[in-house]
Amino acid sequence: MDEMLDLIMDGALKMGLNLTEGQALQICRYHDMLTRANAVTNLTRVPDDPREAVDRNYLDALTPLAHARLTDGVRTLCDAGSGAGIPGIVLSIALPEVRVVMMDALGKRVAFLRQVIEALNLNAEAHHTRLEDAGRNPAWRDSFDAVTARAVAGLDVLVELCMPLVRPGGHMIAYKGPALDSEIAGAQKAIIALKGADARVLDAPVPGRDWSHRLFVLGKAAPTPRAFPRKAGEAARHPLSGSKKEE
Repeated sequence: MDEMLDLIMDGALKMGLNLTEGQALQICRYHDMLTRANAVTNLTRVPDDPREAVDRNYLDALTPLAHARLTDGVRTLCDAGSGAGIPGIVLSIALPEVRVVMMDALGKRVAFLRQVIEALNLNAEAHHTRLEDAGRNPAWRDSFDAVTARAVAGLDVLVELCMPLVRPGGHMIAYKGPALDSEIAGAQKAIIALKGADARVLDAPVPGRDWSHRLFVLGKAAPTPRAFPRKAGEAARHPLSGSKKEE
């Protein structure tokens, strides 16, 4: 654990993040829980090498914090399709004042997330739900200051799944890689339909790595139109692709 703690602290410092040793220790505890659970129930890929795990999972999850404006004023955050908790658990550790709501469609992952939340006493909750259903739920629709998504879907699908959860004036943060430019081109119709505004692309480097990691940030100009999100699976089967606005 000492090696992983040093790697997290050193990486966070190089990223300009004010991560405490206590928070880094919580990430180490989360990694230990994830490794143990993953050996019994396949939840996600967990690199064996500590540096690889820190860089690919934990520092990568923290990259939005290097852009202060992304978290300024954020009090509620939804991690959509949270999987085994990256980035949701890591962001909850780093942002204890923010209420983090994690959503996933796989029950075993949600059960694990709840164990971690309880063990680490996080200001968070986890729900077993499809994102389409969550976007129709009055308790969550148009309500979150920020919504994050990592390795969930292409941008044309992701916009329809995530933007119904964002409050007007809030924003979506999608963790993306080298294919982002083409994804943006194919997502224009969805962005317009879901009331997206002020789209930005921000670099999301991890110190010492040459990965092309970027964040796609999309603001929201108005409440979600009644037609969205469509029923479960429809966005993936028939994404709102193209660049022309529907009449």
